[in-house]
Amino acid sequence: MQKGKVDVLLGLQWGDEGKGKVVDVLTPQYDVVARFQGGPNAGHTLEFEGEKYVLRSIPSGIFQGGKVNIIGNGVVLAPDLFMNEAKDLEKSGHDLKSRLHISKKAHLIMPTHRVLDAAYEAQKGKSKVGTTGKGIGPTYTDKISRNGLRVGDIFENFEQKYAAHKARHEAILKSLNYTDYDITEVEKVWMKGIEYMKQFQIVDSEYEINQILKSGKSVLCEGAQGTLLDVDFGSYPFVTSSNTICAGACTGLGIGPNKIGEVFGIMKAYCTRVGAGPFPTELFDETGAKIRDLGHEYGAVTGRERRCGWIDLVALRYAIAINGVTQLIMMKSDVLDGFDTIKACVAYKQNGVEIDHFPYSIEEGIEPIYKELPGWKTDMTKFTSEDQFPKEFSDYIKFLEAELETPIKIISIGPDRDQTIVRQ
Repeated sequence: MQKGKVDVLLGLQWGDEGKGKVVDVLTPQYDVVARFQGGPNAGHTLEFEGEKYVLRSIPSGIFQGGKVNIIGNGVVLAPDLFMNEAKDLEKSGHDLKSRLHISKKAHLIMPTHRVLDAAYEAQKGKSKVGTTGKGIGPTYTDKISRNGLRVGDIFENFEQKYAAHKARHEAILKSLNYTDYDITEVEKVWMKGIEYMKQFQIVDSEYEINQILKSGKSVLCEGAQGTLLDVDFGSYPFVTSSNTICAGACTGLGIGPNKIGEVFGIMKAYCTRVGAGPFPTELFDETGAKIRDLGHEYGAVTGRERRCGWIDLVALRYAIAINGVTQLIMMKSDVLDGFDTIKACVAYKQNGVEIDHFPYSIEEGIEPIYKELPGWKTDMTKFTSEDQFPKEFSDYIKFLEAELETPIKIISIGPDRDQTIVRQ
């Protein structure tokens, strides 16, 4: 951590790597935590002091008293869902209004965006992307086509602006013959959410964050989803609608590349994916089911079963390169505690030819090439130091560091904040 710099923390796989817990663990070192992209389709689960919290739009640093948390311009925000999330946190004793700041330039997810999401998915038939239905894609579409409604719009002539955007969406839905919907009740709550948001500090976040850096303070930037869901570099078209990579922190917060310090890349000791899309190391057998059950692999927002597989080092090398990762954080190591053998994909065989890079498409003709390593067969959940690690697990870490050419600095051995080992 360097004063006057932003450190970026992001997922290196298909999301669900455990970013929320890590942000919460790292936050004490920083003055500010900022979220730079994504929307309420991404849930960060945190557990401590016997309580479980799921954050969708609010940065995970909110649990550390006195820290400023910023929702950046790259985020898309649903006022009704934000209101529900914030009120739940306030009930648990966390004061949000004094330290949660929202960018004027963040785009608003309208009720009709969710209807459009459903309509577009229905049109795709068998080619469905597996969207969460939260309206994320249509909101980013409006943003890019210069038709978006932003947080800063809520203070002047908002009803007229809202009505014009709604009418445009309704015309699109009519053209798609998608007219069997009713947003009356949702719209009422949504408007209440707009009024609720006005109680927060709505700011020009790009100025605020640069002033924070100029004053010598430190900022942790929090990404949502994962690198392999990036709209440019992920497994397109089965991706999200924003840039989940390190560069997204610059555009999603308004900071220059020269302000980036450390880049923390988070990965699981294995790999998971939610929704549709290719997944080279996916397991369809009892091993995959066992990993899912032991890791409680169900979506924090959707509750959907996560698809599970062995760690994919080809994809991880790719993710590390395009993010400029400086140090790795490995989550859920304890899930593999009981396995006799651990596998790691070190290369692909594509149409009979061995390759060690992440190709343009991984949809067809990809076969993982595995290296097998001995399991550690040890319950590590109570460990407090890396000195306690069994030799097999220490060897697994050394193997991963050699393959990925990046140090693994933090290892998680359980869901609780305290089950985190920082390596020297």
